Amino acid sequence: MVPMKPGVRRRASRPLAAYDLFADLAATPGREVIADGAMILRGFLRDEGEAILRAIDSVAARAPFRRMVTPGGFTMSAAMTNCGRAGWITDRRGYRYTDVDPESGRPWPELPALFVDVARRASAAAGFRGFVPDACLINCYEPGARLSLHQDRNERDFTAPIVSVSLGVPAIFLFGGAERSERPGRWRLEHGDVVVWGGPARLAFHGVVALAEGKHPLTGSRRFNLTLRKAL
Repeated sequence: MVPMKPGVRRRASRPLAAYDLFADLAATPGREVIADGAMILRGFLRDEGEAILRAIDSVAARAPFRRMVTPGGFTMSAAMTNCGRAGWITDRRGYRYTDVDPESGRPWPELPALFVDVARRASAAAGFRGFVPDACLINCYEPGARLSLHQDRNERDFTAPIVSVSLGVPAIFLFGGAERSERPGRWRLEHGDVVVWGGPARLAFHGVVALAEGKHPLTGSRRFNLTLRKAL
Protein backbone atom coordinates (compact mmCIF):
# COMPACT_ATOMS: atom_id res chain seq x y z
CA MET A 1 0.00 0.00 0.00
CA VAL A 2 2.79 2.38 0.89
CA PRO A 3 6.59 2.28 0.81
CA MET A 4 7.86 -0.64 2.83
CA LYS A 5 9.79 -0.02 6.02
CA PRO A 6 13.48 -0.97 5.98
CA GLY A 7 14.18 -4.50 7.09
CA VAL A 8 10.91 -6.06 5.86
CA ARG A 9 11.66 -9.18 3.83
CA ARG A 10 10.33 -9.83 0.36
CA ARG A 11 11.11 -12.29 -2.41
CA ALA A 12 12.77 -11.04 -5.54
CA SER A 13 10.54 -10.01 -8.40
CA ARG A 14 10.49 -12.08 -11.58
CA PRO A 15 8.19 -12.19 -14.63
CA LEU A 16 5.05 -14.31 -14.50
CA ALA A 17 5.03 -17.20 -16.95
CA ALA A 18 1.68 -16.14 -18.37
CA TYR A 19 2.59 -12.50 -18.88
CA ASP A 20 3.48 -13.03 -22.54
CA LEU A 21 -0.26 -13.40 -23.22
CA PHE A 22 -0.88 -9.79 -22.20
CA ALA A 23 -0.33 -8.27 -25.64
CA ASP A 24 -2.81 -10.62 -27.31
CA LEU A 25 -5.44 -10.19 -24.60
CA ALA A 26 -5.16 -6.40 -24.83
CA ALA A 27 -6.90 -6.51 -28.21
CA THR A 28 -10.02 -8.16 -26.71
CA PRO A 29 -13.07 -5.86 -26.45
CA GLY A 30 -13.64 -4.60 -22.91
CA ARG A 31 -9.95 -4.73 -22.04
CA GLU A 32 -8.20 -1.37 -21.84
CA VAL A 33 -4.42 -1.28 -21.42
CA ILE A 34 -3.31 1.62 -19.22
CA ALA A 35 0.38 0.69 -18.91
CA ASP A 36 2.74 -2.14 -19.77
CA GLY A 37 1.38 -4.84 -17.46
CA ALA A 38 -1.77 -2.98 -16.36
CA MET A 39 -5.27 -3.40 -17.74
CA ILE A 40 -8.84 -2.32 -16.98
CA LEU A 41 -11.50 -4.99 -17.50
CA ARG A 42 -14.54 -2.88 -18.26
CA GLY A 43 -17.78 -4.12 -16.68
CA PHE A 44 -16.16 -7.44 -15.81
CA LEU A 45 -18.17 -7.86 -12.59
CA ARG A 46 -21.17 -5.63 -13.31
CA ASP A 47 -23.65 -8.49 -12.91
CA GLU A 48 -22.02 -9.79 -9.73
CA GLY A 49 -22.07 -6.54 -7.75
CA GLU A 50 -24.92 -7.50 -5.43
CA ALA A 51 -23.31 -10.79 -4.43
CA ILE A 52 -19.95 -9.11 -3.80
CA LEU A 53 -21.59 -6.39 -1.71
CA ARG A 54 -23.37 -9.01 0.41
CA ALA A 55 -20.00 -10.67 1.03
CA ILE A 56 -18.54 -7.29 2.02
CA ASP A 57 -21.38 -6.84 4.52
CA SER A 58 -20.57 -10.25 6.01
CA VAL A 59 -16.90 -9.32 6.41
CA ALA A 60 -17.74 -5.92 7.93
CA ALA A 61 -20.10 -7.53 10.46
CA ARG A 62 -17.07 -9.29 11.97
CA ALA A 63 -14.39 -6.67 11.24
CA PRO A 64 -16.08 -3.26 11.00
CA PHE A 65 -14.85 -0.51 8.71
CA ARG A 66 -12.57 2.00 10.41
CA ARG A 67 -10.51 5.04 9.40
CA MET A 68 -6.91 4.15 10.09
CA VAL A 69 -4.17 6.56 11.13
CA THR A 70 -0.87 6.91 9.28
CA PRO A 71 2.48 6.91 11.14
CA GLY A 72 2.49 10.69 10.74
CA GLY A 73 -0.84 11.01 12.54
CA PHE A 74 -3.02 11.62 9.47
CA THR A 75 -6.46 9.97 9.56
CA MET A 76 -7.22 8.35 6.22
CA SER A 77 -10.37 9.61 4.55
CA ALA A 78 -11.47 6.18 3.25
CA ALA A 79 -12.72 3.65 5.79
CA MET A 80 -11.07 0.22 5.60
CA THR A 81 -11.36 -3.38 6.68
CA ASN A 82 -9.72 -6.66 5.67
CA CYS A 83 -10.30 -10.34 5.14
CA GLY A 84 -7.98 -13.25 4.48
CA ARG A 85 -4.86 -14.69 6.10
CA ALA A 86 -3.42 -11.19 6.56
CA GLY A 87 -4.86 -7.70 6.79
CA TRP A 88 -3.15 -4.47 5.83
CA ILE A 89 -3.11 -1.82 8.57
CA THR A 90 -1.51 1.50 9.37
CA ASP A 91 -1.03 3.15 12.74
CA ARG A 92 1.63 5.12 14.60
CA ARG A 93 3.94 2.07 14.40
CA GLY A 94 3.91 1.97 10.61
CA TYR A 95 2.42 0.23 7.60
CA ARG A 96 2.23 -3.56 7.69
CA TYR A 97 0.21 -6.75 7.45
CA THR A 98 -1.12 -8.45 10.58
CA ASP A 99 -2.80 -11.82 11.05
CA VAL A 100 -5.29 -10.41 13.58
CA ASP A 101 -7.60 -7.43 13.66
CA PRO A 102 -5.97 -5.03 16.15
CA GLU A 103 -9.37 -3.75 17.28
CA SER A 104 -10.74 -7.17 18.26
CA GLY A 105 -7.63 -9.30 18.69
CA ARG A 106 -9.26 -11.97 16.54
CA PRO A 107 -8.13 -13.27 13.14
CA TRP A 108 -9.42 -11.34 10.18
CA PRO A 109 -12.53 -12.88 8.59
CA GLU A 110 -11.88 -15.65 6.10
CA LEU A 111 -11.46 -14.61 2.49
CA PRO A 112 -14.84 -15.34 0.85
CA ALA A 113 -14.72 -17.98 -1.86
CA LEU A 114 -16.38 -15.47 -4.18
CA PHE A 115 -13.46 -13.05 -3.76
CA VAL A 116 -10.94 -15.79 -4.55
CA ASP A 117 -12.92 -16.75 -7.65
CA VAL A 118 -13.15 -13.11 -8.76
CA ALA A 119 -9.39 -12.66 -8.38
CA ARG A 120 -8.61 -15.83 -10.31
CA ARG A 121 -10.94 -14.98 -13.19
CA ALA A 122 -9.92 -11.33 -13.46
CA SER A 123 -6.20 -12.01 -13.28
CA ALA A 124 -6.49 -14.76 -15.90
CA ALA A 125 -8.50 -12.43 -18.15
CA ALA A 126 -5.62 -9.94 -17.92
CA GLY A 127 -3.00 -12.58 -18.71
CA PHE A 128 -1.80 -13.42 -15.19
CA ARG A 129 -2.80 -17.02 -14.69
CA GLY A 130 -2.50 -18.98 -11.47
CA PHE A 131 -3.04 -16.05 -9.09
CA VAL A 132 -4.49 -17.09 -5.72
CA PRO A 133 -4.90 -14.19 -3.26
CA ASP A 134 -4.50 -14.58 0.48
CA ALA A 135 -5.53 -11.04 1.49
CA CYS A 136 -8.15 -8.49 0.57
CA LEU A 137 -8.19 -4.85 1.65
CA ILE A 138 -11.69 -3.35 1.37
CA ASN A 139 -12.06 0.43 1.14
CA CYS A 140 -15.28 2.37 1.57
CA TYR A 141 -15.28 5.86 0.05
CA GLU A 142 -17.80 8.55 0.98
CA PRO A 143 -17.94 11.81 -1.04
CA GLY A 144 -14.65 13.66 -0.61
CA ALA A 145 -12.64 10.57 0.37
CA ARG A 146 -9.47 9.99 -1.62
CA LEU A 147 -6.33 7.90 -1.72
CA SER A 148 -3.00 9.59 -2.38
CA LEU A 149 -0.44 8.19 -4.79
CA HIS A 150 1.30 5.16 -3.31
CA GLN A 151 2.85 1.81 -4.16
CA ASP A 152 1.61 -1.58 -2.96
CA ARG A 153 4.91 -2.87 -1.61
CA ASN A 154 4.28 -4.33 1.84
CA GLU A 155 3.77 -7.74 0.21
CA ARG A 156 6.56 -10.32 0.30
CA ASP A 157 6.20 -11.47 -3.30
CA PHE A 158 6.06 -8.97 -6.16
CA THR A 159 5.54 -11.67 -8.82
CA ALA A 160 1.81 -11.86 -8.09
CA PRO A 161 -0.47 -9.23 -9.63
CA ILE A 162 -2.87 -6.87 -7.89
CA VAL A 163 -6.61 -7.19 -8.61
CA SER A 164 -8.69 -4.10 -7.80
CA VAL A 165 -12.51 -4.22 -7.99
CA SER A 166 -14.70 -1.09 -8.17
CA LEU A 167 -18.32 -1.08 -6.97
CA GLY A 168 -20.83 1.74 -6.62
CA VAL A 169 -20.27 5.41 -7.41
CA PRO A 170 -17.73 6.05 -10.20
CA ALA A 171 -14.24 7.26 -9.29
CA ILE A 172 -11.21 8.69 -11.05
CA PHE A 173 -8.30 6.28 -10.78
CA LEU A 174 -4.73 7.54 -11.03
CA PHE A 175 -2.06 5.24 -12.42
CA GLY A 176 1.53 6.36 -12.87
CA GLY A 177 5.00 4.89 -13.05
CA ALA A 178 7.68 3.53 -10.77
CA GLU A 179 8.52 7.01 -9.43
CA ARG A 180 6.14 9.26 -7.54
CA SER A 181 7.33 12.18 -9.68
CA GLU A 182 5.93 10.60 -12.86
CA ARG A 183 2.66 12.22 -13.81
CA PRO A 184 -0.14 9.63 -13.55
CA GLY A 185 -2.83 9.01 -16.13
CA ARG A 186 -6.49 9.37 -15.14
CA TRP A 187 -9.16 6.74 -15.78
CA ARG A 188 -12.82 6.75 -14.79
CA LEU A 189 -13.81 3.51 -13.09
CA GLU A 190 -17.46 2.45 -13.11
CA HIS A 191 -19.37 -0.14 -11.11
CA GLY A 192 -18.06 -3.60 -11.98
CA ASP A 193 -14.78 -2.46 -13.53
CA VAL A 194 -11.65 -4.35 -12.47
CA VAL A 195 -8.06 -3.14 -12.73
CA VAL A 196 -5.27 -5.74 -12.83
CA TRP A 197 -1.60 -4.85 -12.74
CA GLY A 198 1.57 -6.86 -12.41
CA GLY A 199 4.84 -7.65 -14.15
CA PRO A 200 6.53 -4.34 -15.13
CA ALA A 201 3.64 -2.36 -13.61
CA ARG A 202 3.56 -4.16 -10.25
CA LEU A 203 5.14 -1.27 -8.30
CA ALA A 204 3.47 1.57 -10.18
CA PHE A 205 2.23 4.50 -8.10
CA HIS A 206 -1.56 4.74 -8.08
CA GLY A 207 -4.34 6.49 -6.21
CA VAL A 208 -7.93 7.74 -6.27
CA VAL A 209 -9.11 11.33 -6.75
CA ALA A 210 -11.52 12.68 -4.09
CA LEU A 211 -14.86 10.95 -4.67
CA ALA A 212 -17.46 13.20 -6.25
CA GLU A 213 -21.07 13.37 -5.12
CA GLY A 214 -23.14 10.71 -6.83
CA LYS A 215 -25.71 7.97 -6.38
CA HIS A 216 -25.70 4.30 -7.23
CA PRO A 217 -28.73 2.01 -6.79
CA LEU A 218 -26.73 -0.56 -4.81
CA THR A 219 -24.45 1.63 -2.67
CA GLY A 220 -26.08 5.05 -2.43
CA SER A 221 -23.40 7.74 -2.32
CA ARG A 222 -20.58 5.31 -1.53
CA ARG A 223 -17.91 3.53 -3.53
CA PHE A 224 -16.41 0.22 -2.44
CA ASN A 225 -13.07 -1.09 -3.62
CA LEU A 226 -11.58 -4.55 -3.13
CA THR A 227 -7.83 -4.91 -3.53
CA LEU A 228 -6.92 -8.59 -3.72
CA ARG A 229 -3.27 -9.46 -3.14
CA LYS A 230 -0.79 -12.20 -2.36
CA ALA A 231 0.58 -10.78 0.89
CA LEU A 232 2.42 -13.72 2.49
